[in-house]
Amino acid sequence: MSFQITFLGTAASIPTSTRALSSVAVQRQGELFLFDCGEGTQRQMIQAKIGFNRKTRIFITHMHGDHVLGLPGLLQTMSLLGRNKTLQIFGPKGIVNFVEAIITTVEFSLSFTIEACEIQNEGLVLREKEYEIQSTWADHSIPCLAYALIEKPRSGKFHPERAAALGVPKGPLWHKLQIGKKIKLEDDRIIKPQDVVDPQRPGRKIVIVSDTKPSEAIAKFAANADVLVHEATFADVLLDRAEEDKHSTPSGAATIAKKAGVKSLILTHISARYGDSEILLQGAKKVFPNTIIAEDFLRINVPLKNFKDG
Repeated sequence: MSFQITFLGTAASIPTSTRALSSVAVQRQGELFLFDCGEGTQRQMIQAKIGFNRKTRIFITHMHGDHVLGLPGLLQTMSLLGRNKTLQIFGPKGIVNFVEAIITTVEFSLSFTIEACEIQNEGLVLREKEYEIQSTWADHSIPCLAYALIEKPRSGKFHPERAAALGVPKGPLWHKLQIGKKIKLEDDRIIKPQDVVDPQRPGRKIVIVSDTKPSEAIAKFAANADVLVHEATFADVLLDRAEEDKHSTPSGAATIAKKAGVKSLILTHISARYGDSEILLQGAKKVFPNTIIAEDFLRINVPLKNFKDG
């Protein structure tokens, strides 16, 4: 079951010659989740060969320009390419008015329906059969949300040879065992699901944290994530500046990753002052070794878990 993260933009505040503004694409089973939409996101999607007419949901973290000003161009590009699927956009207060302003003031014909939703309270954003999106408040200068995409546990592997050996006839009774129901055979024997089905396999969890100070709330929110994407705007030597602007340093983000017990940390939202991000990487690795710095178009595949992975 595919689950791929693509970094479309990794710069903070202003783009550079090698970094576009904030946007992270997550593709799961043909569905696209776009976290933030900095200027030029649609061009980055073209470069990354990410299509414009698939089932898509956009999650805006906050209403600073480098995270939201790509929406007008993206909506127009989608229309020009004939998108016909409903597009859902989630974000903090202000996102609905912003989307309405784009539609009413920019002269282009919208070819699809937009459903914009403001998130008032942290917690569940949406729930689907196989996953859900959760949110929590980050600690930034304006209301800013962090998001988690959390898959639900998957059924364990069904072993037909075990079922056959126990005398369970192929058909509806197999299905009942697969969905977790015990059955009764004609000879009055009770067969339990665990007799023929492995334990449930945990789903995957990725957490996207945009602009924020290191936050205990984020550490709790990101607990046991497979991947934590976290901003690291300023190097550790600029800690005072980071605290003043409510941003993070690499060691601050790494401390959150360590507290949360995540498997891997990916740093993004890199200030234009760092043409070479090695200083950022080394600062983080002193605290949390399994860290990388995101570059534009970096792709990360998140593998399925086995039940023993926890």
